[in-house]
Amino acid sequence: MISRLLGIDHGLKRIGLAVSDANGIVARELMILHRRSKREDFAEIAAIVEREQIAAFVVGLPVSYDAPQGAYTQADRVRNWASKLAEAVPLPIVFWNEYLTSEEARELGREIGRHPREPIDDLAARIVLQTYLDALRDGLTTPPQR
Repeated sequence: MISRLLGIDHGLKRIGLAVSDANGIVARELMILHRRSKREDFAEIAAIVEREQIAAFVVGLPVSYDAPQGAYTQADRVRNWASKLAEAVPLPIVFWNEYLTSEEARELGREIGRHPREPIDDLAARIVLQTYLDALRDGLTTPPQR
């Protein structure tokens, strides 16, 4: 049995959150956190960790295959933010490639009847977390280590 995981889609204005079931089979969207400050955002995430009994984070990493060598990328920004999250909420963090999750989240939003202008950050977090859970189930990756 795997413990519950919190999927995170980090953005500059919003943070999408999704949670797995305790068996690590299914991810569901949880909420969209509208960013305020790191301190407030981390406090909100810490409360969610406690309430949902989260054991680790799965953070979507926006891998850029065409970024210039040495450029500070969005992936660098996410890694930096996640290191600060780990200081505030000391849980294991797994980075997971979020390539094409925004497109998949928009499609999922259409399928479930969300308005096209409604944010989809929680759906993107759900997709990041679900693809990680699927890879874990298929033996393509390892569980988060404490």
